[in-house]
Amino acid sequence: MNKLLRPHEGTIRKQDRQRLNGHGSAILWFTGLPSSGKSTLAYRLEEKLFQRGVRAFVMDGDNVRMGLNKDLGFSAKDREENIRRIGEVARLFVEAGMIVATAFISPYRKDREFVRSLVNEGEFIEVYVKCSPKVCEQRDVKGHYRMARQGLVKQFTGVDDPYEEPEQPEKVVETDKLTVDEGVDGILQYLEETKVIGAQQRRSSRDKIARE
Repeated sequence: MNKLLRPHEGTIRKQDRQRLNGHGSAILWFTGLPSSGKSTLAYRLEEKLFQRGVRAFVMDGDNVRMGLNKDLGFSAKDREENIRRIGEVARLFVEAGMIVATAFISPYRKDREFVRSLVNEGEFIEVYVKCSPKVCEQRDVKGHYRMARQGLVKQFTGVDDPYEEPEQPEKVVETDKLTVDEGVDGILQYLEETKVIGAQQRRSSRDKIARE
């Protein structure tokens, strides 16, 4: 660390923000092959959390590469830096008392474990979006798999670049076997069981909607 820099802390702590929000904070790290359904799950989860009054936000791979990380390519070094930056931003969301869902291929285990190391135990929830390569390719509306097999796209994960499956993810969602809502409901159940969100938030949000 630069010797001229030092961290600054205010009087409001993460726990204070969590208490104000009425729920815990965490990184939900969706990882999986291209077109496995990461973004679809993340955005549907955001919708359901919003309905419960939970403060959540999605960081999507394409969106981040169009802005914060537009200077990065797809080499192993650039992929590592891509995840490092995303991890640092996600950590700030946790400090802000929010739930952040990140939807990135993040093919390398060491990079995902680096992000895990940035937060406290229980605040990094790895969600392996598991789907057969065949089904992923069938879903690929952008045609990236086809272009990669034709040599038109290089360093494409699942074709000419490796994907390292999570060894002990907190949650596995098999998107070639479950519907989107079934997958999301399983994640919500996990969040309730680990006390990141409360079951009472489900009732209160439904009551509020009914009154409106």
